[in-house]
Amino acid sequence: MSLSTPSLQPVVRISGVSKRFGSAVVLRDLWLDILPGTFTGLVGINGAGKTTLIKCLLDFCSLDTGKIEIFGLPHHSHKSRFRLSFLPERFTPPHFLSGREFVRTMLGISGLAYEEMVTRSMFNDLGLHQSALDKPVRSFSKGMTQKLGLAACLLSQRDFFLLDEPMTGLDPAARVRVKNLLGSLKAKGKTLLFTSHSLADIEEICDHMVVLHGGGIAFSGTPRDLRNKFEEPTLELAFLRCIGTDG
Repeated sequence: MSLSTPSLQPVVRISGVSKRFGSAVVLRDLWLDILPGTFTGLVGINGAGKTTLIKCLLDFCSLDTGKIEIFGLPHHSHKSRFRLSFLPERFTPPHFLSGREFVRTMLGISGLAYEEMVTRSMFNDLGLHQSALDKPVRSFSKGMTQKLGLAACLLSQRDFFLLDEPMTGLDPAARVRVKNLLGSLKAKGKTLLFTSHSLADIEEICDHMVVLHGGGIAFSGTPRDLRNKFEEPTLELAFLRCIGTDG
């Protein structure tokens, strides 16, 4: 009797998902698997459906057709999100909390104990000054606020990270730090889905990318596959060819 290797269960399985708002069709019959350990970049022009897809995945809005599973569970089950950590694009923490209080609260929600030295180490890795632990969030700059959200997200020790434009507001040095931390997640076998308008970040970080256009999937594969498909030297030019525009 021969033994076969079982296929990996997707972290996320999107099956025939469609969504409309009134007469506007935003998502059209999407089919996509995100496998464990993969880093997937979700790209598209404004209005392509990226934010709506994330909202559907997190059960922030209902599906018109199809279904979504996270770790094999229906996406509308709260248990499906136990192993997921999410950072929204417009991250706005409670302004009255200090940096320490915010991280402590987020870890408590995740069922984790706050550890001062671990948090200080994460702040250091992100280039966030230790004094931010005691300062009220309302005094933070945009970059500091983004780093605080990333710190809480990464400290959650989840298996699947969903980051919506995580580099927003970060200077070049901070972007390098975040990429190094994401590389550490990759080495640990974590799974990442993130959106970005920077195709250079997608090419550097991701082993898979999905191009959304007009509510549908225009391409799904590696960044190199996209460049090769359209015989273009850069990912930006290949992306423009993929969505049928010269920019």
